[in-house]
Amino acid sequence: MVAIGRRELILAAGALALAGCNGGGGASVSADDMVLGNANAPVTLVEYASATCGHCAEFHETAWEQLKTNYIDTGRVRFIMREFPTQPAPVALAGFQVARCGGATPEQYFARLGEIFRTQQALFQSLGADGGRQYFINLGGAAGLTEEQVLQCIADNAGPGRIQRNLEAAQRDNVTGTPTFIINGTKFDQAPTYENLSRALEAAGA
Repeated sequence: MVAIGRRELILAAGALALAGCNGGGGASVSADDMVLGNANAPVTLVEYASATCGHCAEFHETAWEQLKTNYIDTGRVRFIMREFPTQPAPVALAGFQVARCGGATPEQYFARLGEIFRTQQALFQSLGADGGRQYFINLGGAAGLTEEQVLQCIADNAGPGRIQRNLEAAQRDNVTGTPTFIINGTKFDQAPTYENLSRALEAAGA
């Protein structure tokens, strides 16, 4: 695969041994998680997702806003994102790194990740030209980050370690692909549509 930059992504290459796209986990929060919603919500929803997973992008394009508005913003559900890169894994890692860049708040993180999902095809098309480098520079620029910040964040060696911890947790939780959803510790085994998730969340007490 084409790297974003020899320096920026060299750390990712050896750190990620990954499952395929479109495949639970506990509801405890780790320092690596990105979390939205009421910490005391009756229901915790965990998503294992990849920035380069087409089915994850489809979910976030078709169901995320309704889910956030009706359940997370109302305090009924706490949402935990667990980053689980799928191929091309270094590109997925770069996306997560830029989403977190500059000490992003959870709201900023999810907005940036949402933009990656929305423009995922443009990201893939950019790989042949420069490995996605300019795509991520532009993404960061739209969020107020400088080119230097973006490239430093992509190269941050904390990223592979964070992902490795997520992968170890996912292995323990029998996660085999993305997106995978966990509702109050129980793996959600239906198609991840808003309607299906809504019914499951309501049944869990949301």
